[in-house]
Amino acid sequence: MVQQKVKIMGADIVKSNEYFQLLNQIKTKVKAAQIKASVSVNKELIKLYWEIGKIICDKQTKSKWGDAVVDMLAKDLKREFPEMKGFSRANLFSIRQWHLFYSKMDEKVQQLVGQLPWGHNIVIINKIKDPNQAIFYLNEAIKNNWSRNVLVHQIESRLHSRNGKVINNFITTLPAPQSDLARQTLKDPYVFDFLSLGEEAQERQIEKELTKHITQFLLELGAGFSFVGSQYHLEVSGQDYYIDLLFYHLGLRCYVIIELKAGDFKPEYAGKLNFYLSAIDNSLKHKEDNPSIGIVLCKRKDKVIAEYSLKDMSKPMGVSEYKIVRSIPEKLKASLPTIDELESELSKSKVIKKAKKQRSL
Repeated sequence: MVQQKVKIMGADIVKSNEYFQLLNQIKTKVKAAQIKASVSVNKELIKLYWEIGKIICDKQTKSKWGDAVVDMLAKDLKREFPEMKGFSRANLFSIRQWHLFYSKMDEKVQQLVGQLPWGHNIVIINKIKDPNQAIFYLNEAIKNNWSRNVLVHQIESRLHSRNGKVINNFITTLPAPQSDLARQTLKDPYVFDFLSLGEEAQERQIEKELTKHITQFLLELGAGFSFVGSQYHLEVSGQDYYIDLLFYHLGLRCYVIIELKAGDFKPEYAGKLNFYLSAIDNSLKHKEDNPSIGIVLCKRKDKVIAEYSLKDMSKPMGVSEYKIVRSIPEKLKASLPTIDELESELSKSKVIKKAKKQRSL
């Protein structure tokens, strides 16, 4: 390593590894302090907005004032505090709507909303009508440190209705704390709206596309998944086997096998997955790791057949469906014709064609 000398107060200081460790230590402290300061500022801002929302709502209720008071407040507050951006007419209406949305919940909700930026809070109340669902997304956004775009994606893919729904045998194969966490970690169905595939795509095509779009795939799987490999090679008793997708989950502290199936779930899939889990636990699992978990990810499943298939298996596993959905952007969706409009246009087209045919005769 090239060492660099500098003179400070007459003394030679060598820019060595020791110096750079000192520099990095101080930089880490500064960054941590900056984060704490921004979190503190955000909490104070959210607290202020909560109090403003309460004052406006209480006054409108008692004095029976309409929306005109919000317009006047926006003008006067912007005049009084020109450097603050939060007193626009639109934002004051958002503050009022936000306070009304949570006003009947207990005080714990104030602690939750204070841990997210204002933009996240607005996304939640604009996209969700049920306060209990909103609290689910507040908790998940805080726990997983979601950006606003990720939050929007999770809401639009209806994570709350899919989380913890996987058919599984975790209660009988895992100790209580890990079985609960495993159940909460997995979902059903998984939505792959980022894949450019048709409905009849085969397993290897799906696997190839998932690994190609691994960032979006990990986002759909959820926080904590770390990609190990696809077509992961195992050798058992001199024979070669290949696992479709292998992950390690940092929260569960275990390996997670995903077997992709392009069609319906079949009971024999559970037996093969049980075999793979035994092989992974024998070859990869460390003493500190928890038992590996397997997921059969299929196009369709029969609930009863899936439950019977997992019932007496010795290894922890679940069965989930996946959906390949090419979502239509909202702007485009709004511009598309309705069924009635299409039928009307088709009728007109038939009449025109008939008239042209008669003229030609």
